Amino acid sequence: MDSSTKRVIDGLQKAMQAENEGRHFYLMAAGNTKDPQGQEIFENLAEEELSHFHYLQAQYKSMVKTGKVDSSVKLGKSKALTGSHPIFSEAIKDRINQAHYEMTALSIGAQLEQSAVMFYSAEAEAATDPAVAAFYKELAEWERGHLKALQDQMEVLREDYWSQGGFSPF
Repeated sequence: MDSSTKRVIDGLQKAMQAENEGRHFYLMAAGNTKDPQGQEIFENLAEEELSHFHYLQAQYKSMVKTGKVDSSVKLGKSKALTGSHPIFSEAIKDRINQAHYEMTALSIGAQLEQSAVMFYSAEAEAATDPAVAAFYKELAEWERGHLKALQDQMEVLREDYWSQGGFSPF
C-alpha cells in the first residue's frame, strides 16, 4: 500500500469516528431538549451523521480492498435547515431563561460541525486523487449547512438568552 492510499485510509478512519461521535451527540441532544421541533431536527442530524458514516465506511472498505474510491456510493441530499428557527421552534423563546441545555447543544454542535468542515476541507486539499478530493469537498459542504443552521439558531436566540439569563448588562 502506497503512502497516499494509507493517508486516505487513515483520514477515513478519523472521519468515521467523528461522524459516529456527532451522531451520538445529536441523539443525546434530541433526547434532552424539551422542544419538539428541536427533537426532530436533532434526530434528523443524527440520521445524516449516520449516513455520512456509512458513506465513509464504504469508501474505507473500497480503499482497503482496491486502493480506489467506490464511485457507485453516493451521499444523497441533505435536508434543508432554513428559516429564522432552523433548529428549535419559535416557542423556545417563551422559556429561553430555562433553555441552558439547548443553547449548550447549539454551541457544541457548531463546534463539532466547524471541526468537520475544517477536517474535510484539509483532506480535500491534501488529496492527490480527484475522486477523494471531490467526496471530501461534498462532505465539507454538507457540514457547512449544518454549521450555518446551528449558528443561525444561536444568533436568533443569543440576545434573549443573555438578557433573560442575566448575562447581559442591559
